[in-house]
Amino acid sequence: MTEVVATRSAVGRRLVYVVPITVFALVTAMFAIGLTLTPGEIPSALIDKPVPEFALPPVKGRTLGLSSADLRGEVSLVNVFASWCVACRAEHPLLMRLKAEGDVPVHGLNYKDQPDDAAEWLDTRGDPYTRTGVDLDGRVAIDWGVYGVPETFVIGKDGRIAHKHIGALTQNDLDRTILPLISRLRENRPGPNATSVR
Repeated sequence: MTEVVATRSAVGRRLVYVVPITVFALVTAMFAIGLTLTPGEIPSALIDKPVPEFALPPVKGRTLGLSSADLRGEVSLVNVFASWCVACRAEHPLLMRLKAEGDVPVHGLNYKDQPDDAAEWLDTRGDPYTRTGVDLDGRVAIDWGVYGVPETFVIGKDGRIAHKHIGALTQNDLDRTILPLISRLRENRPGPNATSVR
């Protein structure tokens, strides 16, 4: 009987050391695997689906609002932005360049912004948008699956979401992903649909 008690006691002492070491090893392995993945990649369930139905008024001082009906008939971009968004400032010159070059219509979805702040931001920095929609309460952005700002969507002529880019756009993003996809969509050539993250 004493041998059984002694054996159980020895097993119990070993478990006190083995369990934490095992848990630590598992957590370390999961962390190591996580480092090999693309950080922050969040797939969008809306890829290749029609844009959600919506109709928004324009940003103060603009005349054209934004609705789902406006996103049919031509390939376009929808950029989710806000005056309080620091990353939006970084990508803004690229959006202004897209407007100047006339490569693709860019529409703005103004997310949870004060009307005066949004108007001043566009008046001061320049307005790259063909149309803007004010989403004061963020409900339309939720329907679009927006996680934060900025985010940019490529919309096909058929009004379907072809691509979602999370984070500030860079020239590399435009050159390697966005502009080639726009060309394919205009030519009705199939291409990879995806979500990209910056």
